[in-house]
Amino acid sequence: MATRPAPAISPDTEFFWRGLREHKLLIQRCNGCTALRHPPRPMCPGCRSLDWTAVESSGRGTVFSYVMPHQPRFPFFDYPYIVVLVELAEGVRLVSNLCDIDPADVAVGMPVEVFYQRFDDDLVLHQFRPSSRVPGGSR
Repeated sequence: MATRPAPAISPDTEFFWRGLREHKLLIQRCNGCTALRHPPRPMCPGCRSLDWTAVESSGRGTVFSYVMPHQPRFPFFDYPYIVVLVELAEGVRLVSNLCDIDPADVAVGMPVEVFYQRFDDDLVLHQFRPSSRVPGGSR
């Protein structure tokens, strides 16, 4: 597999990428109105506060939507691969890959959980896999 492109890291997103290296899925919480938000950004879209805290997500969620890209083919992906929009238990959504499942078995609403995969020495990415838990319940 070829080298994956490095993410664009800014002062607003550095906490997120550092968290992944520590196997933590961090999301922002506004200290003004307590709203959670992802992707990371400097200002709360609700109350316009610039004050925020990083909180650790449970890493559990459900598939909100998904696609299986076919073209163009990138050398750093094994095909087929599944791109998912995961709605985390905390209520925010994020984009990732869904692994350890036959593409024919993917369904909107299926429970998933995060795991962390290392690429190219220092790059750690959040990935998701099917979870055996019942949506809204515990394992």
